[in-house]
Amino acid sequence: MPDLNTTLHLDMLRQSKRRRGLVLRILRAIKKELSYGGIYGLQWGDPDLVPPLGFIRDRYVLPYVNTEQSAVEVGPGGGRWTRYLLGFKKLYVVDYYPELLEEMKRNIKAPNLQLIKNNGTDFPGINDQSIDYLFSFGTFVHLDTHLIRDYLSNMRRILKAGANVVLHYSDKTKIMAQLNDGFADNTPEKMRSLVLDGGYKICEEDLTSMWHSGIIRFTI
Repeated sequence: MPDLNTTLHLDMLRQSKRRRGLVLRILRAIKKELSYGGIYGLQWGDPDLVPPLGFIRDRYVLPYVNTEQSAVEVGPGGGRWTRYLLGFKKLYVVDYYPELLEEMKRNIKAPNLQLIKNNGTDFPGINDQSIDYLFSFGTFVHLDTHLIRDYLSNMRRILKAGANVVLHYSDKTKIMAQLNDGFADNTPEKMRSLVLDGGYKICEEDLTSMWHSGIIRFTI
């Protein structure tokens, strides 16, 4: 039998607290995942709940959805923005990582949706001049300028004349982008140059809605 100086119960109390702490962390993680609806990407904001993202949805996405047209989304994640693009006649979602395409397949199933694994910056399996709208959010913020340049070059092949392209990119003139090591070294000035040098016409820019990035819409 342990004597009065034993630390047995104190040790068991500490172990119990550690176990409770682990259980609570697991429960919090499960609750957090359920609150995101199980869709990878919603942890960075749900456009249905976050006003700046809702503004992006309402201005740059929903007005362009057309049941008679075809669209491309680059870097769909788990389908955070894909949900709003399903109204297109044909929707291609393009990503370099097969694991992310599998995540998309798990979350969203639609007969007009086609998943494409690319080689980095290309659009395999998409016909020439067949796309009316191209959208990307949360992907180009991580791409260095040479990769953006390659994407801009390769997308020319698939875009129809007058197609709309909406890209979300890193803006290192903003403090929140400067503090994020995962954001590429890009600015509105650099992005404009990339778009114009690619032979496109800039239609509009949004430099204020997002706290670490910018939106640019352009056409061909």
